[in-house]
Order: sequence, then C-alpha cells, then structure tokens
Amino acid sequence: MADRFRVATFNANSIRSRLEITLGWLRAHEPDALCIQETRVVDADFPVDAFVEIGYKPVFTGQKTFNGVAIICREEPESVVIGTGIEGLDTEARIIRARIRGINVVNTYVPQGTAPDSPRFAYKLNWIASLRDYFGRDFTPDDPIVWVGDFNVAPEPIDVYDPEALAGSVCFHPEEHKVLASVRDWGFVDVFRKRHPGEPRLYSFYDYRVPNALKRKIGWRIDHIWATRPMADRSLDCWIDTEPRSMEKPSDHTFVVADFDLK
Repeated sequence: MADRFRVATFNANSIRSRLEITLGWLRAHEPDALCIQETRVVDADFPVDAFVEIGYKPVFTGQKTFNGVAIICREEPESVVIGTGIEGLDTEARIIRARIRGINVVNTYVPQGTAPDSPRFAYKLNWIASLRDYFGRDFTPDDPIVWVGDFNVAPEPIDVYDPEALAGSVCFHPEEHKVLASVRDWGFVDVFRKRHPGEPRLYSFYDYRVPNALKRKIGWRIDHIWATRPMADRSLDCWIDTEPRSMEKPSDHTFVVADFDLK
C-alpha cells in the first residue's frame, strides 16, 4: 500500500533467539520499518542475510550480550544516524534513527534502571531527559518524526496491571514520569493512546516470571510509538499484537504497530 506507512517496535530479548518469530512477523505484516531493541549481538554477528533474503535492509548498532538496536527497513533508508552525539550518553548501544520515505524513525532502548535507589536509575533519568536536547538539536516539532522503542516507562496508571501496588517501582515511578513527560511536551503524541483513549489492560510486556501472565493480563505497557503532531494527525491505527508472546520461546515483550496515511 503506497499511501500507508507502517512502523512497528519489538524488544526481541536477543535477535538470534527470536529470529524466526521476527522473520515470520515481517512476512505477515510487511512494515516499512521494524524497530528492534535488545538485539544483544555485536555488529559482525547480526543476522543480516536472513533479512535481506526476505527483502529487507537492516541497519543496526550492537554490543555483546546487552542492549543493541536495529531498524529493519523495507526500502533503503535515506540516512542513518547512530547514537545521540551527546557526551556521556553513547557508551551503550541504545539509539539509532533512519529517514525512510521522508519520515524520521527514531528507535530507542531506554535503560531499565534496576531500582529507584541505584546509580542505574539516576543514569536512566538523565538518559531520558537528554532526549529533549537530542530532538531539539536535530529537529523541530513540525518535522515528521515517529519515535518508538522500549521506553521502560509505563506513563499512566492504566498502563500497568496493578497501579497501586506498583507505584514508585522502577518503570512506574514519578521521577520517570516527570522526565518522560518533558520529552513528550517537546512535541510528541502517544499514538497508541490517541487511538485507544482510556482502554485498559492493553500491555506490551509480560514478565517471564509470572505464570500465565499473558492469559491473566498481568502486564505493562512500556513499549511505545509516539509521533510529532504532523504524523500523529495522520495515524490510522495503533495496536499491540500479542500473538507472538504466546509462541514457543517468545520474548517477554511483543510487537506494537502503527499505521499512518501519507496521502
């Protein structure tokens, strides 16, 4: 569909472990860009050929065992930028962007944060807050941007299965909400909530440690597709595809997908 622009995000929790799930999803849904987090592989070992064989062009940055991000592009991207270019922020492979069909697709894997009293939590807050400088330096809110990824933040009570019990925990903490809202206020719209305002129990992450989490709907919405107003106004739909989470040896995350009208 020439007028449709489809973007998806997926934390694979190891691209090589989830390669067949990812390839099958690409064949079935044919996105213009699939943004993957936690590839967990050095660049030399990224499975490029598997994507090329089904007609996709991957761009990526990775590291051994941890982190790593990739954008699997249906067309050759017009440009690719790896990292933020902000001092102290690019020690881990967490951000990549590509311009595809004139749309700036930014893929991020936000640090998890470990615990609110840990140094990693302070690192996470600084990392998120710095994204406002990143976007402000290279773009304006009037540019066509789709920002996606595992943000490791559930923004609202509706985005977690038990907001009272989880309040103040990592990924659902008021300090995280504050810094993420600052980036949002630069000029982003949560496309999923634009399409599903107030709709509960829609999650993208289901912890392996919770028995039958998917069936019991014990989850978190921490994987996001946000867009600047020019793109958000063109959004047709945004949804969470939970089917891959029920497959054999799945990731603990699943795919979030959005369609935009480029007519």
